[in-house]
Amino acid sequence: MSETDLASRLIKLLEPVADEHGYELVAVETAGADHMPIVRIFIDNEQGISLDAVAAANEWISESLDAYEGLRGSFTLEVSSPGIERPLRTREHFERFVNSTAKVKTSRPIDGRSAFTGMITAVEGDDIVMDCDGTTYRIPLDAVRKANLKVEIDFGNDKGVPR
Repeated sequence: MSETDLASRLIKLLEPVADEHGYELVAVETAGADHMPIVRIFIDNEQGISLDAVAAANEWISESLDAYEGLRGSFTLEVSSPGIERPLRTREHFERFVNSTAKVKTSRPIDGRSAFTGMITAVEGDDIVMDCDGTTYRIPLDAVRKANLKVEIDFGNDKGVPR
């Protein structure tokens, strides 16, 4: 079983449970060996995620995963907020972050490339529209393998510090 298959199944399992608890399931990542996988769960809500929220979520996520037969044996569970370079997984994520910079990797080449970094300008039909260095690309949502916001921090100021 591939890591993405497991992650997809865990999203289907955990999304309704997260919703019941008042959280958005942002993403699920799996890594590591089959006999001891690492399961990373990213949650969010309108108020943000505190350490208390992560601790509470860890309990109901653990209960759900322990009862799930598709994840046998030991695993390491990591629960956290999505962070400033939050993953983008759903159409709604891309719509929410129109006019934001993102990094998108595709499962197949789109116009000869499979990695895009640029501004999300729209979501039209089944496509994400991105401006990458002045070129517009239409990326089918079903071709997105991995995507996240790309934050650029400018430590310069107007006191002569180089940018």
